[in-house]
Amino acid sequence: MVLQALNLGILTLLFFVVGMIKPKWALFFMEKPSRWLITIITTICFMITMTMYGQGIKQAKIIEKHKKPATIAVPVPIPEVVPVPTPEAPKAAPKKK
Repeated sequence: MVLQALNLGILTLLFFVVGMIKPKWALFFMEKPSRWLITIITTICFMITMTMYGQGIKQAKIIEKHKKPATIAVPVPIPEVVPVPTPEAPKAAPKKK
């Protein structure tokens, strides 16, 4: 929405400049357009532009706030089988004869 607001702002500025130089060009469909009417239309378009820009920034912040952070996959440690040594049988004492 921010991009559309910037485009409308550029068109509003262009409308204002052309309308202040030659009101008949900007309001070609009217018989006797005035600079006062150009000023009123420009003011309304400027308010619309600023509202659109503000809402676009607000929506971008909300989207950024609710965006899920990238999770890093940490491997879960898997227990390994370790061989356990068996105890040796105690050495028997030699038998006496």
